[in-house]
Amino acid sequence: MGIGEIVGLVVVVLFVIVTLLRSVRIVPQQRAGIVERLGRYSRTLEAGPHLLIPYVERIRHMADLREQVVPFPPQPVITEDSLSVSVDTVVYYTVTNARDATYEIANFIQAIEQLTVTTLRNVIGSMDLERTLTSRETINDALRGVLDEATGKWGVRVNRVEIRAIEPPPTIKDAMEKAMRADRDKRAAILNAEGVKQSQILNAEGDQQSAVLRARGEAEASVTRAEGDARAQALRAKGEAQAIETVFEAIHEGNPDSKLLSYQYLQMLPKIAEGDANKLWIVPSELTQALQGIGGALGNLTGAGEQGDEAAAVTAEGGDVDPRRSEQVAARKRERATGAELAQAIEQLSTPAVGPVVGNVARTPDAADDQNTQE
Repeated sequence: MGIGEIVGLVVVVLFVIVTLLRSVRIVPQQRAGIVERLGRYSRTLEAGPHLLIPYVERIRHMADLREQVVPFPPQPVITEDSLSVSVDTVVYYTVTNARDATYEIANFIQAIEQLTVTTLRNVIGSMDLERTLTSRETINDALRGVLDEATGKWGVRVNRVEIRAIEPPPTIKDAMEKAMRADRDKRAAILNAEGVKQSQILNAEGDQQSAVLRARGEAEASVTRAEGDARAQALRAKGEAQAIETVFEAIHEGNPDSKLLSYQYLQMLPKIAEGDANKLWIVPSELTQALQGIGGALGNLTGAGEQGDEAAAVTAEGGDVDPRRSEQVAARKRERATGAELAQAIEQLSTPAVGPVVGNVARTPDAADDQNTQE
């Protein structure tokens, strides 16, 4: 075999190998291959091994079916109140149809970016700065609706659009910070004033409740004290009534005579006459008779005592003088003198009272002297 034949055999083998390699293609998971036959779309290859006609069919594009994230550079946007802000966005999309994404548009990513910018300027241009800063969800929904409708024919679905940052100019940021600081100071002052007000209200309510409770306690104490005094007086009156009943029963059971009662009245006369204001007292009509009886009895006793002493003295004259007997006689004389004075006082009390007497009421000598002086 010559060299020419060997070279030819090697070329044939290499051609066969290359042909086999070009005819067998493996598509990865979540990928889609666009197959063209002689320059025209033939079919879409899904994940797995596939056979192609060598030199007739080829894979033009391998589309990625996974969700893609594309960040777009910040874009200047003018708000409704003529303020320029820089908006930074991120788009999340998914290729749903590899054929449309390949043949319907040349570069769908660039198309999405330009459509996002124009839609963003339309949406934010109808809002002022404050609303723009606080309405991110509204802007995201508006962008996603417009992009999803426009990219549907491209075989692309926009899942969501997120605004990463909205940067106002530095001067606006300084003014906003000052306004925010002033608002916070205002709120702090208001909260402080409300706290002081609430504290004063609570203190006033506490003082009021304390005063009410104190007054209620004093009233209850007064009522309790009054009830205690009333009970004490009732018990005292009941005890006095029982004592009077006991004394009354004892007097009736003892059956005292008029002399005993007169003697008790004499003992009470000093207490009745106590005080400068006592100018008048009541003398029972039966008292004079009882006093006369007591005076007579005392007079008889005095006379009998004098006669006995005289007899004793006469008897002693005939004999020797007994010192003990002399002392007893002297003591009896003193007792008789006291009895005589008592009898004289009783006789004076038994006489009609000084001054006019109305019924059983007599005036004292002081009252009579006062009456005479007035006359």
